[in-house]
Amino acid sequence: MQLFMRRTRQAASHARRRKLSKVELREERQFYLFILPWIIGFILFGGGPIIASGVISLTNWSLLSNPQWIGLQNYVQLFQDPLFYLTLRNTLYFGIGSVLLTVVVSFALALLLNQKVKGISVFRTVFYLPSVVSGIATALLWINILHPDFGMVNYLLGLFGIQGPGWLYSEDWTIPALIIMSAWGAGNTMVIYLAGLQSIPSYMYEAASIDGAGHWSKFWNVTVPMMSPVIFFNLVTGFITSLQAFVLILVMTNGGPANASLVYGLYIYRQAFQYFNMGYASALAWILFVLIIIITFIQFALAGRWVYYEGGVRK
Repeated sequence: MQLFMRRTRQAASHARRRKLSKVELREERQFYLFILPWIIGFILFGGGPIIASGVISLTNWSLLSNPQWIGLQNYVQLFQDPLFYLTLRNTLYFGIGSVLLTVVVSFALALLLNQKVKGISVFRTVFYLPSVVSGIATALLWINILHPDFGMVNYLLGLFGIQGPGWLYSEDWTIPALIIMSAWGAGNTMVIYLAGLQSIPSYMYEAASIDGAGHWSKFWNVTVPMMSPVIFFNLVTGFITSLQAFVLILVMTNGGPANASLVYGLYIYRQAFQYFNMGYASALAWILFVLIIIITFIQFALAGRWVYYEGGVRK
C-alpha cells in the first residue's frame, strides 16, 4: 500500500512538472514571438551588413563594377597607409579628450542640478536642451562661436587681453576646439549621472555626518564610490561613440586644416563615398571594430581597481 501511494505521488509530481514545462514552453514561444521583429531587424540592418562588410573587405570594389577578390591586400595596404596612423592618432586624441571632458562637465552639472532648490526642474531642462538640438545646427553654431575673428570665445578672451587662437583654422587647435564643442551635448550623460545620484541612499550621508565627515569627504568617500558604476558605464559608451564620430567634424572642418582633424570615421567615409573604394573602407571599418573591442576590454580589465558595487569592490 505504501509503495502504491509513493508511486501515485511520484506520478502526480511528474504530471505537475510536465504541466509546468508546457507553460514554460508557451512562455518561451511568446518570448521569441515578441523579440522576432528585433531579430529580423538586426539580421537585415545589423548582422547582415556586418557579415557583408567582412566579405567586401577582401575585395576590390568601386561600386561601379563587379567586386574582385583580392584576399588580405586591403589589410596589408592599410598598415602601409600613413593616413591610417594619422587618423588613428587624431581619433584617440579626440576620443580621450572629449570623453574625459564630457564626464567631468556632465558630472559637475548633475551635482549642481541634484540640489533641492526652487525651480530646479527649469534648470535641468535648460541644461538638457542642447543635447536634443540637431547635429548640423550644433556644428554651424560652434563654427560661429569659435571663429577667430568674430567668434564669442575669442571676444571673451580679448576682454582679458588674451589673443585667441585660430581654433578650427589652426592645425594645433582644431582638435582641442572639437573637444570643447563635444561638451555641448553633455545633457544625455548628465541625466544618467543625475539618476545615479538620486539612487544613493541618504543614510550613507547621514552615517558619514555622524562620523564627522565634511562635504569633500562625503563626496570622495560616498558619492564617487557609489557613482563609479555609472561613471564606468559612461566611459565605455562614450569611448565607443567618440571613436565613431565624424558627422560634426565633417561639417565643421572636413578633416582640415592639412588633415589635422581627419578622424577615423571621416576617413572611412571618404574612402567609401568619395573615392568609391568600398573594399578598403570595409577593411578600415573592421579594424575600428577590433580597436573598439580592445579598448572596451581594457576598460573592463581595469574596472576592478576602481569600480565599486553594492557588494564591495569588483574583482
